[in-house]
Amino acid sequence: MPDATTDRITDLAQLEALYGRPAEASTVKEVPFITAEYRAMIEASPFAALATAGPEGLDCSPRGDRPGELVRVADPRTLLLPDRRGNNRVDSLRNILRDPRVGLMFLIPGHGNALRVNGRAHLSVAPDLLESFVVEGKAPRSVIVVAVESVYFQCARAVLRARLWEPEARVGPGRLPTPGRILAALSEGAVGGEPYDAAWAARARETMW
Repeated sequence: MPDATTDRITDLAQLEALYGRPAEASTVKEVPFITAEYRAMIEASPFAALATAGPEGLDCSPRGDRPGELVRVADPRTLLLPDRRGNNRVDSLRNILRDPRVGLMFLIPGHGNALRVNGRAHLSVAPDLLESFVVEGKAPRSVIVVAVESVYFQCARAVLRARLWEPEARVGPGRLPTPGRILAALSEGAVGGEPYDAAWAARARETMW
C-alpha cells in the first residue's frame, strides 16, 4: 500500500521540484485578451466545455452550436455565449450568479490544439442581445457575458493521445448503455427505458434551439 506520508505531494515546493519550470512557449502564449489568432480559433469552434464553481461544488457543462454561433467575440476582452435549450438544471447559470469565475475550453474538429479562456461572467437578458442570437425563430433565454482575463492555446498532446478525431477510434452504437437504459436503471424503471430512447431524436429536433 502507498505510504501517504511519503507518496503524497502536499505543497508547491514539492510540485515545482518534481515538474520544474514551464518552457517559455508555455507562458508566452497566455495573454489577457483575444488576439486575431485566438479569435480565429474561437470562431471555428462548434464545441466548448464551460466550467463554473458554486457553493454546492463544481460544474463542467458541454456547449455546442454551429461555428461562429457558439460564442460571439464582442471585443478583444468580451465573449457572448447564448444559453441554448437544455435540461433546465441551470447548474452553470446558478453558479455564475454566486461565483462569476468561469473557464472555457474550445475544441475544433480535426484540429489538435484546444483554446482556453478564463474570466468572470454575468447573465444578460437584454432584449436586443437575445434577439441577435435568434436561430430558427428562437432566442436564448439568457446570454452569458464573459469578461476575459486570460487566453491561451493548449497543445495537441491530449487530443493526439486520445485519438479524438480519428474515425477508427470512435465508439460505435451499441457498445455503451443508452440514456433510456441509464435512467431506467437509476429509477427502477419509473423513467426512461426504450420509449425514452425511441422518442429522443424527434424530441431533440423539436427542442434544439
